Amino acid sequence: MHRILVVDDDAHIRDVICFALDKAGYTTSVAKDGVEALSRFSADRPSLIVLDIGMPEIDGLEVCRRIRKSSEVPILFLSARDDEVDRVIGLEIGGDDYVTKPFSPRELVARVGVILKRTGKPEAAAAQDDRPLKHGDIVLDPARHEARLDGIAIHLTGLEFAILRAFFSRPGMVFTRDQIVGSAYGDNFHISSRTVDSHVRNIRAKFADAGCRAVIETVHGVGFRLAACTVDA
Repeated sequence: MHRILVVDDDAHIRDVICFALDKAGYTTSVAKDGVEALSRFSADRPSLIVLDIGMPEIDGLEVCRRIRKSSEVPILFLSARDDEVDRVIGLEIGGDDYVTKPFSPRELVARVGVILKRTGKPEAAAAQDDRPLKHGDIVLDPARHEARLDGIAIHLTGLEFAILRAFFSRPGMVFTRDQIVGSAYGDNFHISSRTVDSHVRNIRAKFADAGCRAVIETVHGVGFRLAACTVDA
């Protein structure tokens, strides 16, 4: 049973989200601010966090930064429509997705399901498709959800891992943004190109910090493809 931590300073929004998630079969816990969110996260160890960005004192972005120091738990941000900059920052610091207010509870539940499917353990029937994938100095192990660069672990969120796995499955292919969305989120999901670009930047930054400057390269006017993936000398 997946436990979802719902964090928002608006009690009505918390109730709406929890009702929708409970109806979909999830277990929920709540926090009304950033301080309580960090406490509930430590106590409950949820499967996913629905996290409002615009909270007083400790906002959602800072909560995400603190959690990312020790955990890759999936985070779905809630944001106001006019907070585009905050949404981009949220993805760049480790958020998996976002839903804008006002939102459809059905869409939120669907996005939660997609994220959990991507970060969950593979089904036994799909085990043959989860053999380690290697390209250059990078190895992806889908069964363990691990990425390593020359033996060094690279901590990726669920969607970052799904995106990189798509590239590794077709190393010579140029992926359009729509194809990346289809691979990482599934069909029939509308995700902005800015969201895809944010995830790609995040993947690049994590590998660059470990010594690989070229993991995904841009093909101007088309999309992205896998690069050399080697450690800088």
